[in-house]
Amino acid sequence: MTRDPRPTGLASSRARFQLRAQEVRRRPLRLIACAVAALLVVGLVVWAVGFSPMLAVRKVEVVGVPSSEGAAIRALAKVPLGQPLARVDGAAVAARVAERATVADVSIERSWPSTLVIHASPRVPFLVVTNPKGQLQIVDATGLAYAEVSRPPKGVPVVHAASAAALSRDALMTAVGVVKVLPPSLQRRVANVTVSSANLVTMRIGSTTVVWGGVDQPQRKLAIATALLQGKPKVIDVSAPDTPVTR
Repeated sequence: MTRDPRPTGLASSRARFQLRAQEVRRRPLRLIACAVAALLVVGLVVWAVGFSPMLAVRKVEVVGVPSSEGAAIRALAKVPLGQPLARVDGAAVAARVAERATVADVSIERSWPSTLVIHASPRVPFLVVTNPKGQLQIVDATGLAYAEVSRPPKGVPVVHAASAAALSRDALMTAVGVVKVLPPSLQRRVANVTVSSANLVTMRIGSTTVVWGGVDQPQRKLAIATALLQGKPKVIDVSAPDTPVTR
């Protein structure tokens, strides 16, 4: 008679118990091994991104401005080649580039694995101001005079600053406001726009001198001046639009 090799019920229960006990003893070791492996992976990633020369800056690219501006912007950015790309202080780089007067906006992009991209937006000429020394300065739409030129860019209006005070940001913003509000039909007739201060801009429209004043109520001043120009007076003063004066 052949004996059944399978364990009896009691022996089977003991075997299962021993297997469970072994599994319980091994579980912490497995958890520790998994944790160690995860830490090693994280450490390797941190080292590769933050310290490894594999992901270091090898190129600084400038986009959004004329190529002639690139070298000057890279010099201002002061990004050391060989520094890990992830550790470049983008805010500090942007702040340094923003010091360049011809740059309006700056943003920084990391292009992996090794390029730092500087996105720069150039200032756009809105008008040219002739200062008391006869120099021509380009002014953008925010009233900032940011560069000198030898001749006005084509299509950019020219205004005259009567004094050094007329070159203040507020005074230039008044000039910008006047240019903005004038329709093309009047702009073609305007000559001798003069800024004396933030509260006094004058101009000639045809044979009439228009005393505009400051930046307040531009649309109302325009409507009054346009209506009064029909009478072709020598002078129109709309600096106080509630009480316009002609003579």
